[in-house]
This record gives sequence, structure tokens and C-alpha cells, in this order.
Amino acid sequence: MITVLYEDSDVIVVEKPAGVESQSARGFEPDMVSRIRTHIHKLSPTPSPKSTNHPPYVGVIHRLDKPVRGVMVYAKNQKSAANLSAQIQEGKMRKIYAAVVCGKPVDNQGVYVDYLLKNQGNSGSEIVDNSVDGAKRAELVYRVLETVKAGRWMAENPEMELSLLDIELMTGRYHQIRVQMAGHGTPLFGDNRYGNCLGGGKRAGESGFSGPRQPLALCARKLTFYHPSTGREITCEIKPSGGAFGLFGQNLFE
Repeated sequence: MITVLYEDSDVIVVEKPAGVESQSARGFEPDMVSRIRTHIHKLSPTPSPKSTNHPPYVGVIHRLDKPVRGVMVYAKNQKSAANLSAQIQEGKMRKIYAAVVCGKPVDNQGVYVDYLLKNQGNSGSEIVDNSVDGAKRAELVYRVLETVKAGRWMAENPEMELSLLDIELMTGRYHQIRVQMAGHGTPLFGDNRYGNCLGGGKRAGESGFSGPRQPLALCARKLTFYHPSTGREITCEIKPSGGAFGLFGQNLFE
């Protein structure tokens, strides 16, 4: 079963759970595309063509990292896919995230502009000089909603500050939020790839790491786009929950 936030004959908006791929690269594990196809085939009020030789069309418009929970839109036909993809290219699709970071940004709100280079083999990204071949501009806007003490979440350093941020992506680079927040000194809570405030700054798997693994505190909480056929603005959102998000008030997003 999947959680459907909006659906018609052109698009379907769903909540992707943490731990599920947006699109399978190998086909061995369940992913959102296969789940949506099953939903369309069995449950949708607007079913796919009757032919069993062709699975229902599901167009991937954007992606979320596997550990990230969030709102995603998929196209149900090629025309809608082209329209939604164009909205991303033209900056018309708005993607807003909630994140818990270690520490607190210097300013309560601001804009980060960096240049990111995706490493070979899809192993990650890094901030580089804009003169580096292959570097792409990355921009996000953040706002600090609340800062609290870590308490039980960090037994070794209960006085460590954790901050809840609202982040809007202005570009869509690989691991963008994770890389930029870490690069500016406030890594995401639970991010064992780009830096973590658990275990004395060491990452899980590194020698000397003593902290527990925690869920990545990143949620794609709100998505706004224009319907590919009618042009109507559609906004779907969910509330961040679980893990470090439990330290903060849910009414902060209202």
C-alpha cells in the first residue's frame, strides 16, 4: 500500500517512506515506481490500459534520497511528464524540506550558494570552486524555526544544540541539502555520510565512532506544482515526524 496525497488521470502525488528508493536502479528491491504501478493497476479509479503486456506508465520527475521521507509527484502519461519536467527546469516547482541540523546557523535565515561536484560512481557530492570542470551551481534558502538542547539524543553531549530548519531548494543537485548544510558547519542530524554531531564528529563505520545510528533528519514536507493539463496550482504536504523531529513542536510548520 502507498499513501496517496493527490491523484487523477495525469499525475499521482505520494508520500515516499524513508528507506524506499524513488526509482529502482537494479530492480531487486521494492521502490516507489513499482508500488505506484501496483496501485494504478489494482486500485486507481483511473486504471491503465487493459493490456497486461505493458505496465502502467509512471514517469519519474524528481528523486529523493533513499533515507528521506517526503512528498513526490509522478506522471501517469508522457505529456504530463514532459510538462512537469519543464516546470522543474524553469523553477516553477517548489520543494520545501524540514531538517534538523547539528548546531545553529550564524543567521536565523539566509541563502547558501555553492558549486557542487558529483563524485564518480554516485558515491556523493562535494563543494568545489566554480572553476572546477563539472561543477554545478547549488542554491537553497533556509530559515531557523527553533533551536533546542539535544538532551537524551546525545548522551555524550546533551548540551549540544540542534536546530529545526525550513529549507527551500532553488536547484536540485545530488545530495544538495546534505552537502551544503555540512559544508556550512551544520550537518544534518543522522547523516553518516557528510558529517554528524554524533560520536564526536566521526561518521558511522569510521574508527572511533561510538554514537548510535539515527535516522537522517530530513523530510521533503511540501511540494507545489501546476497541473500539467489544467494549470491549476496544487500543493501537497506532510508533517515531519519521528526521530529528532520529535524534539520540536509540530505547529511550527503551520
